[in-house]
Amino acid sequence: MDSINAYGSDSSDNGSGDERSSPIHAQPVVRKYVVDTAPDVGGRLPSSNELAGYVHPDQKEITYNIPYAVLSQPLVGPLDTEGSISSKSRSLASGRAEAQAVDETMFRQQERSFRQSGVAYDPSIGAENRTVSTQEGGDARRRNNCGLRRRKRGDASVLDGENAYLGPWAGYEGETKGQVAGPSAEQLAEYEKRMAEYTGDQPPSQGAQPTGPARKSTKHAYVEGQDERTIFHGKAECDYQGRTYMHVPMELRQGEVGDQHCFVPKRMVKEWKAHTGGVSAIRFIPDSGHLLLSSGMDGLVKIYDTHSSLTHLRTYIGHSKAVRDISFAPDGQSFLSSSYDKYTKLWDTETGKCRQRFSAGGKIPYVARFYPEDPNIFLVGQGDKKIVQWDIRSNEVVQEYDQHLGAINSLTFFDSNRRFISTSDDKTMRVWEFGIPVVIKLVADPSMHSVPAVALHPNEKWFAGQSMDNRIVVYSAGERIKPHRRKEFSGHLTAGYACQPSFSPDGKILTSGDAEGQVWCWDWQSARVLGKWKAHDKVAIGSAWHPRETSKVATCSWDGTIKYWD
Repeated sequence: MDSINAYGSDSSDNGSGDERSSPIHAQPVVRKYVVDTAPDVGGRLPSSNELAGYVHPDQKEITYNIPYAVLSQPLVGPLDTEGSISSKSRSLASGRAEAQAVDETMFRQQERSFRQSGVAYDPSIGAENRTVSTQEGGDARRRNNCGLRRRKRGDASVLDGENAYLGPWAGYEGETKGQVAGPSAEQLAEYEKRMAEYTGDQPPSQGAQPTGPARKSTKHAYVEGQDERTIFHGKAECDYQGRTYMHVPMELRQGEVGDQHCFVPKRMVKEWKAHTGGVSAIRFIPDSGHLLLSSGMDGLVKIYDTHSSLTHLRTYIGHSKAVRDISFAPDGQSFLSSSYDKYTKLWDTETGKCRQRFSAGGKIPYVARFYPEDPNIFLVGQGDKKIVQWDIRSNEVVQEYDQHLGAINSLTFFDSNRRFISTSDDKTMRVWEFGIPVVIKLVADPSMHSVPAVALHPNEKWFAGQSMDNRIVVYSAGERIKPHRRKEFSGHLTAGYACQPSFSPDGKILTSGDAEGQVWCWDWQSARVLGKWKAHDKVAIGSAWHPRETSKVATCSWDGTIKYWD
């Protein structure tokens, strides 16, 4: 610093070299720095009175300075059972909830007393001999129970009659326990009359009990050995132009099937009280879909108009037991019905006449399907593990497929109708070449469940099967039959029920019922649930999409109803 301060110029300002100028000293520069060691916490610091309510005993970090008097304040809060303030094991924001041991017998006794009489002891601590009751009070309930009067025990010497001995088993006055309940004689007569009008039989005589075949006809309208018959329920079988209900409306002839975009139904259009013993299957007539066919546990087959009048058109009476399955011919002019009476019958859709009867060795037919390329040939899956091929022209079995180990559940044609796949109770799926009784593909797995119902996708590249483990599994329908493990549809409950799945005409929505009466709709691409709704009171066993009209679905159930949704 001394050398810096002594530094000066050797020449003056006026250029004189013989005079020395005075030394120039540098002025020191003083810089001021502000150092703040307190952290910036922001906001206004609360006062000491405000801090007292915010300091928690378990608090580990404080972002502001507080007086020592605040930190040394005594703890304030609710006391536990030991009489101290404990901050451990806090299960509630306001303190701690402790478990209390209550005798199971005492709890059940007080719960039953509160449910029956409306009064029970208060379970709170320190509330001995104090009761709690409902809003109305338990006195009214106790008075109602005590108001019942017992009947007299009667005379021990009288066995029957007015003053018969009842002893300690005498009930209360006005109760109907032990009395025969049921419809009166007038109600039974009215029921027989309505059934006679419905089935065309003669009603039984007044007071006579039906026996033999007449007794059987009260459950099924057809008795084995009778001629098949039909009942038309419309106003006229032909309109003013001579057309029957088989005539396809003009608006249903335009466009191709699957051109429209389908949506999930939102409301119910019509409900039919179809069958007395539950509905087993429903089928739309091919291509147009203006007629809906149904089969029921009462042995009847019915057909409905789903386009204009939405009415019941005709009943086909020809089975003495429940009808399990129905199937339309490719042109819709006829259909097959398979029943537990061991008969498969061919019906005329328009006239209701039974054309032929088929029975193979007295075995129960479970499912029947027409061969799409030839309406004179159809397949029947039976309960004796066989699939038989019938020729309508000769009324004979022309081929048998007998590789399954259980009853046949479903038959589905695919690959341009060259092959068909069958499912069985043996938990396998077998692929057959039509006309050749040799299995060309066996689909079996130890973890595989039975698949009682199958639906083919509209593009005929996939088919979906209702598995008995509450899933809908998907398989490819090309040259190689293999499962699509990444595409599974679940969420519904169908274990033990053969709920028939169905695809929308555009192939974008998959629908199925379940055991709780609900109808589920999934998106085919993402397998997510698009919607579900409560449709029936019992099992929703079947669902079918209308092939032409958008967003119209028919569902059937074991409660005997068919519902039409839009």
